[in-house]
Amino acid sequence: MNLTVAQKIIKDHIVSGEFKKESEIGIRIDQTLTQDSTGTMAYLQLENMGIDKVKTKKSLAYIDHNILQAGPENADDHLYIQTVAKKYGIYFSKPGNGICHQVHLERFGVPGQTLLGSDSHTPTCGGIGMLAIGAGGLDVAVAMAGGEYYIKTPDVVKVELVGKLNKGVSAKDIILEVLRIYTVKGGVNKIFEYCGEALKYLSVPQRATITNMGAELGATTSIFPSDKVTYEFLKAQGREDDYVEILADEEAIYDESIVIDLAEIKPLAACPHSPDNVVNVCELKDIKVNQVAIGSCTNSSLVDMMKVAEILENKTIAEHVSLVISPGSKQVLNMLAANGALAKMVSAGARILESACGPCIGMGQAPSTGGVSLRTFNRNFKGRSGTTSADIYIVSPEVAAVSAITGYLTSPENIDDSKISMPHKFLINDNLIVPPAKEGEEIDVIKGPNIKDFPKTEPLKDILKGKILIKVEDNITTDHIMPSNAKLLPYRSNIPYLSEYCFKPCDPDFPSRAKEFKGGFILGGANYGQGSSREHAALAPLYLGIKAVIAKSFARIHKQNLINNGILPLTFKNEKDYDDIDLMDEISLEDNFKNLDTGLFVLKNLTKNKEYEVNLDITSRQKKMILAGGLLNLIKQNNDIGGK
Repeated sequence: MNLTVAQKIIKDHIVSGEFKKESEIGIRIDQTLTQDSTGTMAYLQLENMGIDKVKTKKSLAYIDHNILQAGPENADDHLYIQTVAKKYGIYFSKPGNGICHQVHLERFGVPGQTLLGSDSHTPTCGGIGMLAIGAGGLDVAVAMAGGEYYIKTPDVVKVELVGKLNKGVSAKDIILEVLRIYTVKGGVNKIFEYCGEALKYLSVPQRATITNMGAELGATTSIFPSDKVTYEFLKAQGREDDYVEILADEEAIYDESIVIDLAEIKPLAACPHSPDNVVNVCELKDIKVNQVAIGSCTNSSLVDMMKVAEILENKTIAEHVSLVISPGSKQVLNMLAANGALAKMVSAGARILESACGPCIGMGQAPSTGGVSLRTFNRNFKGRSGTTSADIYIVSPEVAAVSAITGYLTSPENIDDSKISMPHKFLINDNLIVPPAKEGEEIDVIKGPNIKDFPKTEPLKDILKGKILIKVEDNITTDHIMPSNAKLLPYRSNIPYLSEYCFKPCDPDFPSRAKEFKGGFILGGANYGQGSSREHAALAPLYLGIKAVIAKSFARIHKQNLINNGILPLTFKNEKDYDDIDLMDEISLEDNFKNLDTGLFVLKNLTKNKEYEVNLDITSRQKKMILAGGLLNLIKQNNDIGGK
């Protein structure tokens, strides 16, 4: 059989199931990563599984999200993660070492291996030929405990890149072009695999920009082959022994294919408020910019930073612009400081933030009221920046740097950055990676008072009744469901507190309404739950008594997070029925045990005396989870880590 790169890795890692279309397969996970905003819950769940040490080849816990320490909460979480990592055999990346995806790409990613991360941008490591997938924290905990990770056998989309990028055009523009073609919901249950003659011109950091932001397609993951370019990157990192060549077979069969001529791509921008609202920068006239933010796991590599420094050299940013720059890792920051590029940035007026997620996750640097912010990040959902009234544009580092100087959204088509290339040798210093304890060493796990247990779930009941507590439109993100700003991030370990803010951007009264009626149902549109992998968007509704979410369609990770926590993810057989149901309608689901087998339920609208057919599209394994009231309950019942 002629296989693609992704198919080769999947077949090498299948533990259960059959490798065929629409079949559920369980794959062995070689590596895991967590970060601090999702990690605390993942490790609380891991502790509940009764294992002594993680079973993966390598697991890492990164501190990169909750960096501001206005109170003890974040520091307490960091201490908990550090001690639990030490105890269970997990490497710990201290604050300041960098953003998880950038550091993992630099120091730990291995071509041909599988990586599961409790962050939706884990596919970044697809840039070196890893099968890297984002998931909820519980799925990552299961993988650390030795269980497999389950996916539907995905379709593989062949993205053939030909031609060569013009001046001022970057890898960011390539992935924005893919988003323009496929939209934020066009990649569900698909893997985007890149190939073609243009790959020889794309460095690993450029490839990683593309695979990182492939998460915005809703894709299972994105991947590049592991080739000579990969080898050169690993060699420069002192890791050439990790290299293995992985190429698609010449006659590999893909489910879809597109061809993109890089020479035809212009500098692009994703306009407010969606990553797929993409237009040419030259079409955006007279847009005055108040803020420019450069960094994030998408565009914080050394090469990106060097290009920015080159553009800013001997220039001064516009007087009305605030420019902030976040190098992606300690390695990047060290090298910028050593080669003088950092001085060029500072001289131009840039404010240098620490090597962390920072503004991308809403941790500081909120724009002014009604302001315009250009960001080299991956998401521009309304309010994610911390300022609901702000307009956020996603752009390349080149567009960002040029615009910071002019003060207006400006195309960098005349910028020649061809002399900036990947170094032959990176500065290697892993002194902020703390290794796990040796065998037999006693470690006390320290939990601060803000760390609360995750909500308890109950087995499925044969009859579920309740009101429609909220009705939301298409493309509702996990930022809508469970906001993630600088005020709330410190409470990621405290679901009771977070639940008070659930759905606040959509309906401030939702939490009190849910408590008043002792739970009920959520009515959602298409692509419900897109965006972050945060399982808090399932845990907070669970705490508030949500029994089911009825939607037109679901984003992949969020659907699994709902199932993991015993919440029914139901879809309309006829999407027009969505329009007929209103807020506070009384709903009933009956004969649930019988209907669970067929996957077809009847939703009774008791208020309107109407009925609608809804589907439960889940596997037999997931049905057991729903019956048990979630994956953790099933694990405890069966004493089986995988919850089979």
